[in-house]
Amino acid sequence: MTDLKFPKRYWIVILTFVSTCVCYIERVGFSIAYTVAADAAGVNQSTKGTMLATFYYGYACSQVPGGWAAQRIGGRKVLLLSFVLWSSTCFLVPLDPNRVSVLVMARLLVGVAQGFIFPSIHTVLAQWVPPHERSRSVSLTTSGMYLGAAMGMLVLPSLVKYKGPQSVFHIEAALGALWSLLWVKYASDPPRSEHPKAAAAGFGESLLPIKGSQKTKMENGGTGIKTAKIPWKRILLSLPIWAIVVNNFTFHYALYVLMNWLPTYFELGLQLSLQDMGSSKMLPYLNMFIFSNIGGVVADHLITKRILSVTKTRKYLNTLGFLVASIALMALPLFRTSTGAVFCSSVALGFLALGRAGFAVNHMDIAPRYAGIVMGVSNTAGTLAGIIGVDLTGQLLEGAKTAYSDLSSPESWRSVFFIPGLLCIFSTFTFLLFATGERIFD
Repeated sequence: MTDLKFPKRYWIVILTFVSTCVCYIERVGFSIAYTVAADAAGVNQSTKGTMLATFYYGYACSQVPGGWAAQRIGGRKVLLLSFVLWSSTCFLVPLDPNRVSVLVMARLLVGVAQGFIFPSIHTVLAQWVPPHERSRSVSLTTSGMYLGAAMGMLVLPSLVKYKGPQSVFHIEAALGALWSLLWVKYASDPPRSEHPKAAAAGFGESLLPIKGSQKTKMENGGTGIKTAKIPWKRILLSLPIWAIVVNNFTFHYALYVLMNWLPTYFELGLQLSLQDMGSSKMLPYLNMFIFSNIGGVVADHLITKRILSVTKTRKYLNTLGFLVASIALMALPLFRTSTGAVFCSSVALGFLALGRAGFAVNHMDIAPRYAGIVMGVSNTAGTLAGIIGVDLTGQLLEGAKTAYSDLSSPESWRSVFFIPGLLCIFSTFTFLLFATGERIFD
């Protein structure tokens, strides 16, 4: 690939895009395969919710350590280690709902391994991508999540039907191994940029700290270089960072609830078969892929053409995305046909993805040198949303099943979708009040 006349940073962005795509094929694949296996074994909704949430416990534990490791060791190496670990686990572990302890340990391990991925990616992109390309680069990379989810929803139900749930694990492991080989062959650390503005923006350099508290490099009369000491206290007390954290929590609460429970909503809430729905079931995630990239291109256009400041651009796209998504989420249980439900969930997820051009790129605006660390803190909140939202949804549905005898009525699902809808409204105002596009960490 690198022999072609194509900037190296573009290949890095493409490979990170493929990495997020593969990861979300794994996540969607587990929810589909486990749901089929668990239903066949007579597992109740509450237990299913607990098992689906197990991944996020491991995922939460490794977010901040992942950012730290990427900062100290290098995002390229940490990203490779993560892929090797989770794909090996998928290959070796059997999908048996009756072997609860084995499955729990496996999902925890996969969660821990995948928790290193996004902090590592943000560290890599902060090194390789100049500021005027960051919105579309991050949007393209993260849109891989949605394309992966769409591909998983399209292909994996049929794979489960004809080859069994275990086949999903084997396909996921093969994809993880293939990506690892591509990353080893084509990825590298960036050459240190000689352009002073590039260095000031925090890209084109290693970002790895020098050993010792303060060392001086004296080669050919060189000047001193200080250690990149991580300002933990400032990071944890920064209101702009908390604005990102709150929005990350809300985004992932809505995404993980829909990703893990939308198959159940189609099957039990609307009495539809995933196999019979054809390609329509992938449309919500395909819409996320499209809107995520639209948001990135629009954001970079507004910033580079000086139509809006970085701060106003981030707030405008975040507000538009989250407010439209809140309306669609709260309207979702009112739709009782496959067409209506797919349309409404597509609008909700599409505009949430558009909102990522606001909060999700903001790590690099305010702290490019510590992008992996800030992403780790932010994504920890997003992971907690997965733990809370997926598990709580299982409990809400179990209670609704008792109250309404089954899960086919709109009332059974109203609270499931109202909670993320209201969170979207709260997060919108939080970001408007406290977010900034200015660099606040040197």
